[in-house]
Amino acid sequence: MELHHLRYFVAVAEDLSVTKAAKRLGMAQPPLSRQIRSLENELAVQLFERRSGKLFLTDAGARFLGAARLVLEQAAAAIEIARQSKKGELGTVRVGFGKGLGDVVSLVINQHMRLYPDIEFDFRDILSGHQSEALQGRKIDVGFSHGPATSLEVASERLFRESLSVVLPRTNPLAKRRHLRLKDLRNETLLLIERSISPNFHDLALTLCRNAGLSPRIVLTESTIYDEAGAMMTASNKGIFLAVGKNPTHPSFADRLTVLPLREPQAVIEVHSTWRRDETSPTILNFIQTAKSLLQNVRRVQDMRNFPRIAKPTLAPATRKRRPR
Repeated sequence: MELHHLRYFVAVAEDLSVTKAAKRLGMAQPPLSRQIRSLENELAVQLFERRSGKLFLTDAGARFLGAARLVLEQAAAAIEIARQSKKGELGTVRVGFGKGLGDVVSLVINQHMRLYPDIEFDFRDILSGHQSEALQGRKIDVGFSHGPATSLEVASERLFRESLSVVLPRTNPLAKRRHLRLKDLRNETLLLIERSISPNFHDLALTLCRNAGLSPRIVLTESTIYDEAGAMMTASNKGIFLAVGKNPTHPSFADRLTVLPLREPQAVIEVHSTWRRDETSPTILNFIQTAKSLLQNVRRVQDMRNFPRIAKPTLAPATRKRRPR
């Protein structure tokens, strides 16, 4: 039995006329009659009977009609799912994002859900330095990180740049300033995250200090200013943090810490989207395209509410191979 047998049977059962059903199906009457007889022979059940020149469903045929309609509906639904999946309109995208990027990722998610309302998302906080490993291990499908990918098997593309800021306790005399320069930090202890956590940010902080002629006391830490432990260190006058992001402090310490812009031309870091270089899923590629279309339209993230809306692409974009940085 094939699906077309069920479609032929349903058409005849609804019209109770082989002639009308054949016309509706766009086929000749004799082949349709043969298909119905073939179905009855395969089932070993009589589905129709003729009385006084009219066609009627048997009791078995009437019961079979409901089941046949259900099978055809399920088949149509399965076909539609396959078509939507091919266009990237169904499926799940597992997204990982580094510290301080939650607001930006939320913006991309909301925009993408307007374009593809049936897409599901799974979110994970994954440090920038660990995202390449998570992508290769298929724990995530797309990452948002500070700096480009660190693996040849992972593709990345710059989305925008973020300015660095300085986080220090409100009791620090520098907290009264409106902004800071690197030279203002010469007497401060710099709390710097381990390189494995975010290699690009770690290297940038050291480069900025070196270029400014600073040799600050540096304390390496696995905590960040976004974490409760890191915020506690700064609130306790153990040192200051360089940070990025809209609200780069743990909310529990917001009233005890001050965030000041770092006014240095080179005090910026790139935010990248990352994905597997051999990715072929339209669902994932469409999401990457949404992120690029939305975030690459601005030079730096200032006010996310002013980002333009974007149109839905006609097809899932093909990946363009780029040389890793």
